[in-house]
Amino acid sequence: MDLQILSELSNDASISVPRLSKKINVNSSVVYSRIKRLVKRKLIERFTIVVNDAELGYNVKALTGINMDTKKRDHIIEELFKIDGVREVAEVTGRFDILVTMYSKSLDQMHKMVSERIGRIEGIQSSESFIEMKSRMKAMPYMPSKDSD
Repeated sequence: MDLQILSELSNDASISVPRLSKKINVNSSVVYSRIKRLVKRKLIERFTIVVNDAELGYNVKALTGINMDTKKRDHIIEELFKIDGVREVAEVTGRFDILVTMYSKSLDQMHKMVSERIGRIEGIQSSESFIEMKSRMKAMPYMPSKDSD
């Protein structure tokens, strides 16, 4: 039942407990207490929204792989987060040290962000940007699939 609740809430966190209980065919008080327990166990960290970036004019998304002087890691990450449009910085394995997720309103603005802001951060050795052309997402499958053993 917890996996059903997680699955439904990950699809729509604004669903009311009565509507959710009806959907999964479980008493409202049981669903309420299970949600409280999921929060307490930290399986649910927070209830949030998904903002439509394109509707706000942020039509360009890029992932930028960066190689850096690792001695300046904290300084570089701090400077990256000062840049409007930088949404996420992830330390990764592979050919880059970090991957930066960025949004901008135009290709020109993205170009300026990469060349004039990121390129001037002390300690960045090289970068390579990947502009997102099209994206598809799949919800995390919290429910076991019917064809799994």
